[in-house]
Amino acid sequence: MTSTSGADPRAEVGLRAEVGLRAEADRQTQADLPAGAADPVMRFAALGDSVTLGIGDQMPHGGWRGWAALLAGSLAPPGQVELCNLARSGALVRDVASEQLPLALSVRPALASVLVGVNDTLRGKFDPAAIAADLESIVAALQHAGTVVLTASLPDPGLLLRIPASMRRPLARRAHEINAALGQLAVRYDLVHVDLAACPEIYDKRMWGVDRLHPSERGHRMLAGMFAARLAERGMPPLAPPDPEPANPEPSTWRQAHWMATKGTGWMVRRSRDLLPGLLQLALAEWWHGWRGPGTGPEPGREAD
Repeated sequence: MTSTSGADPRAEVGLRAEVGLRAEADRQTQADLPAGAADPVMRFAALGDSVTLGIGDQMPHGGWRGWAALLAGSLAPPGQVELCNLARSGALVRDVASEQLPLALSVRPALASVLVGVNDTLRGKFDPAAIAADLESIVAALQHAGTVVLTASLPDPGLLLRIPASMRRPLARRAHEINAALGQLAVRYDLVHVDLAACPEIYDKRMWGVDRLHPSERGHRMLAGMFAARLAERGMPPLAPPDPEPANPEPSTWRQAHWMATKGTGWMVRRSRDLLPGLLQLALAEWWHGWRGPGTGPEPGREAD
């Protein structure tokens, strides 16, 4: 069972209906089990954005696979693990809390992953306190339901995009604030946490697709392997760790160019309207303080207090 991209509202309705039917079937299965018997199927709910949706790991026959599917396939024999991928392209933390979390709880997963936050760093409006509160509500609700929760810190989006340092620094600060919240939650709730921000291999260009925002197949495999290793440390070893080497041919130059022309360009236009004005203002403030020195006056566009 996989999620839709969120582009078609009818597909979203279909996803909700499918999850509802699955939840009802799960309840019936539980009712049919003998008292005290364990459910023979491990359910894994994957919450998040386009990375968890699998974008960047395209299969030869079409469609996306991604790290969550690779991890699920390593956890149990076929037929004994069920992936419920609720991720949506472009999702923000608040979207996961309001839309994906209720669907995840309805299927009563044994495992749930929450990988989200990059899109929040790339929006004009950024509220770290609200983001931290939403993240806590997500992990607390899942853990209260008896679910083992997987999380990961964010890589520096500015380094991934290879933008000028004056623009990269504000993005890095945003990612750091989200990572600080995730790190605190990982300790408070004893989460299965992967610290991607501290992994230098994540910035290897082979790990990323042509848009520099979505992992390549190799990158998805690395992420699946890191989660498998952390689960093994918690006494939940996979049957076999995900193979780190790609199994599919690398996308051709033409295919990558076609993706950027049909998908990537639209994303860049949307972010130019939303993020770019604010990012330019932040970059100007960086330059202003660097040129004038700290404590020399208000930032451009702001009055003195």
